[in-house]
Amino acid sequence: MLYTVLERMIQRGQVSELSDKLDVFFAAGRITEAQYTELVGLLDQND
Repeated sequence: MLYTVLERMIQRGQVSELSDKLDVFFAAGRITEAQYTELVGLLDQND
């Protein structure tokens, strides 16, 4: 569920400080490495 919310935020352009949040979610085990990699890729495309 968290992954879906983060993906929608990126698609909507709500990316303020999201990179830092992704790092925290990944470090805390809330998202998998594959999800983290995909979300960071989407975030980079959005820049």
